[in-house]
Amino acid sequence: MSAYIIHLINLGGIYILLASSLNIIVGYAGLISLGHAAFFGIGAYTSALLALEFPQLPFFVLIACAGVFSGLIALIISPPALKLKDEYLAVVTLGLGIIVELFLKNSDFTGGPDGIFGLPNFGLPPSGFIAYIWIILLLCLSVSWKLSRGQVGLNLTAIKENEFTAQTLGISPFPLKALCFALSALFAGCAGSLYAHYITFISPGAFGLHTSILLLCMVVLGGMGTVLGPALGAAALFLLPELLQKVADYQELVYGLLLIITLIFRPQGLLGKTRKTKKNAQAA
Repeated sequence: MSAYIIHLINLGGIYILLASSLNIIVGYAGLISLGHAAFFGIGAYTSALLALEFPQLPFFVLIACAGVFSGLIALIISPPALKLKDEYLAVVTLGLGIIVELFLKNSDFTGGPDGIFGLPNFGLPPSGFIAYIWIILLLCLSVSWKLSRGQVGLNLTAIKENEFTAQTLGISPFPLKALCFALSALFAGCAGSLYAHYITFISPGAFGLHTSILLLCMVVLGGMGTVLGPALGAAALFLLPELLQKVADYQELVYGLLLIITLIFRPQGLLGKTRKTKKNAQAA
């Protein structure tokens, strides 16, 4: 494979991992998050700073530390944040993303707006990152599949459809929502570590609001609450710029038109299930 194809496989895998991790909180728990890039950034900077401070740490340990720290941050903020619903939670997560980006820009130990250069890649060639990225991606997809099945999946569906009714059935919403929030942040943190050491440079601009919105668009396009939908949406929106290089000035327009068309004709996403109407349900 050419170096360019390997680069697309690696970077595409990281974005598929990010979209799949966001789907855990948006698709399964039914919570709107506009700050997912904050956990992506927390993981990237955690891994980068640890690698510079403790160069003897192996790569997989840095990935684990980045994921666990991001998950802990999500657990810490979940009690106040997850009491909110719909647009209120969206505003809180939006604020979280802005706060994290400003913190990274204005802190000396993070390199400020210039970021951190010269991060170690542990002697791995670009092809050497493929296994790390796709193993963690498969783990994320496996967790997503588990959350969509069995009693946990039924409970999450009940909470997503009507939280009050779920409570009357004896389902406690907060522990499940907090679990999804933490798992979502954990995998985003792992993606941040992979990104940092693959690119060997990070700056706050890569973890801003535009990244959070792009990830949400990937999930919506592919199909919220499906295992492979966000992966398809991420692959489509990641590869689209490569196909539109000749019309680079109109890429944002194409993105907007694609999302509008999807929301009109496939509001459930490319792989989302079509809900039966009452008439069809009765006929069935």
